[in-house]
Amino acid sequence: MKNLLAQIQIAPNGGFTGVGNGALANPTNPVGTLARFISSVVGVMTIIAVIWAVFTIITGAIGIISSGGDKQALENARKKITTGIIGLIIVLVSLSLIELIAYLLGIKDILNIQNLFNLASGGSAGAK
Repeated sequence: MKNLLAQIQIAPNGGFTGVGNGALANPTNPVGTLARFISSVVGVMTIIAVIWAVFTIITGAIGIISSGGDKQALENARKKITTGIIGLIIVLVSLSLIELIAYLLGIKDILNIQNLFNLASGGSAGAK
C-alpha cells in the first residue's frame, strides 16, 4: 500500500494549473486575480442594479404622469419609485461594505470599476 501511494503523482510537473488560457489558467498572483474577478463581478452587478433602479424610477414617474387621478395607479407608481430609491441605497451600502471588507482583508482596488470599463472597451486593464 505504501509503494502504491508513492507512485501516484498528486501534483504532476510541479503543481496543478487552471483550465483554459485565461488569467485563471496559471495565476502568478492568486490574490490579485481573485481581486480582479471580484471587481469585475461586483462592477457588472452594480451596473445592472443601477440600470434597474433608474428604469424602475422612470417607469414609476411615467405611472404618476399617466395615473389620471386614479388613486390606486398613483399609489402603485409611488411604490415603484420607492422601490427604485431603496434599490439604489442598497447598492451604495453594499459597495461601501465590500470596500470596507476589502480594506480589512488588505485587498487593494477591489472595486476598481475603471478596469472593468477598460476590459469592456478592449483596452488592457492594469493591475495595481
